[in-house]
Parts: sequence; structure tokens; C-alpha cells
Amino acid sequence: MSGYLDMELLRFTTAGSVDDGKSTLIGRLLYDSKSIFEDQLEAVKSASERLGNEEVNLALLTDGLRAEREQGITIDVAYRYFATPKRKFIIADTPGHIEYTRNMVTGASTADAAIILVDARNGIIEQTKRHSYVASLLQIPNVILAVNKMDLVDFSEEVFNKIQAEYKIIAEKLQLKNIHFIPISARDGDNVVDRSQHTPWYKGSTLLQLLETLPVRADESELPARLPVQYVIRPQSDNFHDYRAYAGRIASGSFKTGDKVTILPSFTQSTITAIDEAEKSLGEAFSPQSVAIRLADNVDISRGDMIVKSDKQPNLNANVSLMVCWLNHRPLYTGGRYIIRHTTDEVLGIVKDISYKVNINTLENITEVDQLAMNDIGYISIKTSKPLKYDLYANNRVTGSLVIIDQNTFETVGAGMIVAPIEEEIFTI
Repeated sequence: MSGYLDMELLRFTTAGSVDDGKSTLIGRLLYDSKSIFEDQLEAVKSASERLGNEEVNLALLTDGLRAEREQGITIDVAYRYFATPKRKFIIADTPGHIEYTRNMVTGASTADAAIILVDARNGIIEQTKRHSYVASLLQIPNVILAVNKMDLVDFSEEVFNKIQAEYKIIAEKLQLKNIHFIPISARDGDNVVDRSQHTPWYKGSTLLQLLETLPVRADESELPARLPVQYVIRPQSDNFHDYRAYAGRIASGSFKTGDKVTILPSFTQSTITAIDEAEKSLGEAFSPQSVAIRLADNVDISRGDMIVKSDKQPNLNANVSLMVCWLNHRPLYTGGRYIIRHTTDEVLGIVKDISYKVNINTLENITEVDQLAMNDIGYISIKTSKPLKYDLYANNRVTGSLVIIDQNTFETVGAGMIVAPIEEEIFTI
């Protein structure tokens, strides 16, 4: 049992346009890898019959809501878990409709790999470029271009090679490094789990073989130590009269008793005397553990503060530049005021400047813009009411990301990745 629990975990996301076959692909992975229960399969068979499908509709394995099944579409991010003898997996299935780009941001934020599906009949389309751009922004280490529905183009090597050549140009512009191309038929299972007899010209791995061997993202425990404080624990009881601890989830790195730490933004210094987890004390704790840290000094700390090791501190600045994916029908505009949620902190922020937005079709930057519409991706600068304690997104995904919230509705309207001014050209095409 311990061997199973110790198995390596790969997180991956799927993306593509409407009807590219994402849900069918995941259903095929689950079915052919024997990762579904008999009652699940029977439920899908019954649902398929009610929908008038002549064959079992494997896409229904990823539909979490009855309404989704009735309409034959998926409308939200669906997370699924499965395992093989070699590895455990968590899948984020993101809808393909253009209004739901925000779901790819959600589903891909922790992914080790992204499977981007392309309909072999249609080739590279706007949504392919959009999802690829988001993958580059989120710095997903591996991108798999799965050319689906090869059965509908007679498993043409020429069609596959043409799509592959076109996508390589896009990948180069976006600085995507680890790209893999696989010709598949999700409906029939060609090159998904088992090798297809219809593509003798394809010498690469099947999709599952590739997923079992891809490298997992580097351990966040190796990064500089960051603990955003979520809660100050002071029981004020007879048993814990003098107990004071600062609780939160370690965003990155590790802490141990005796470490010299700095509390931001006050720059107060102290020493860790104990690390508590549930009802036990630890000598050392690592990301992503949730712990309570006790310090040698009575320090004024509140939610939103950050405990870091004194020798490796993050940036502290009220003026930050970021790439933002806009997720709301009300546009972001210069001078707009929003709530900025960063780690456990919330501050007010104002948009100082919109440098450019990205033309998804040409991958060029459009300057002289004063707003971003829904699904736009752009480079902006904001000023916050108090300094943010951040690392660049390129160095730390947790402390380098933030969300933008509407002050009136409290809706999440944007997702941002912090970049330093010196890094402005990173995503310039």
C-alpha cells in the first residue's frame, strides 16, 4: 500500500475547441486503462441510450452534472483521478467554448502537462493559439498536441505533418520548449492507450506511454521558503495560556526549528521555536504542508503577512507589472479600481497602464489600448494600496500569481502573473 501512496503524481490538463473530443479522450483514457468502476460504466451506457447514441459515449465519464449530460456538453472544469501501475494522474478537463477560457487558467495553473486537442479536419484554429498562449503564460513544462479524429482524414500522414509543421512555428514564437505530437482517434482509441495499426508511419509513444514518462514539475519545496499567514492562533485557555502561533500553508520551500525568519512587510526578525501540525510538533515542514509556526518573540503579525527565511526574501513593491487573462464581460480599463487577492492578502489596486493586448490570431501585441475585454490577454501595470510580497511568476507560481476581484460584485474577473519590468519582453512576440 505504501508503494502505491508513494507513486509519483502527474497533473495534466486538456484543452481544445468545441467538439474537438476532449471529454471523449479522457473517457477513452479511463476506459482503456481500466480506471473506471463497473457501476460507472453501466451509468454511462444508460445515459448513452437515453441520448440516442448507438455506441457508448465515453465523453459522459467526465460530465459531472445531469444538465451537462442532457445537453451533451461539458460546461465547467471537471477533475478526474486515475492511476496505472507506473504513475498516478489528476486530469483537469476544461471546456472548449471561447467564453470559458477562464477555466483553462484554473485547470492549468498547477499542471505538469497540457494536452491541446486539434481536429485533424480543421487544423490550427484561434482556440488552439489561445490555449497555447495560456500554456506559455502559465509556463506549463510539457505541451502535447493531440491531433484527433485522424480516422476522419483516413489517418493521413500528410495531414498530420502539415498540422505539426504549422504548430511548430507557433510554439517557437511562444517559447514552448517540450512539445510532443501524437496522431489519435479518441473515439476508437487509436494511439491513446494502445498503439494504432492505422498509423504505421508514426513511431512515437502512445498518449498514455508519454504521460507515464513525462517529468513532473520541480518540487516547490526546493524554492525559497514562503509562509503566507492565514490565521493567528491564540486559544487564551488555561491549557494554552501563552500559546501564540501563525498558521498557514507553506507556499514554497521549507522551515525548521531554529531558522532565522523575517516577517513581511514589517521586516521584524525572529527565530522559529516550534512547528505544529495538528496535535504534533515537527522538526521541519515543507511545501505544501499546512502548519502553525511559533516564534521566539511576540511579534505583531496578522493575516496577509508573510514569514520568510531572512537570507532569501521576496520582492516588496506596491507597483507591479503583470500578464493578465481577463475573465469577465465587464472590461478592464485604465484607471479601474479592483480588489487584488495575493496569497492570503487582499489590497485595493488601480490599473495604471495597459501596455498591450495580444492578437490571438497573429500572436502580435496590439498597443494603444485602454481596455481588455473578456478573454483578452494583456500586459498591465497596477498600483496597490500597500506593497505586495511577491516573487516573479517565473520563479514561484504561488507568490507570483494573483487574482483580480470586482469591488461591487466580488466576482473574480482576472488572473494575473507577475513579471518584473526587466522581464517585459518575455512574452513579446
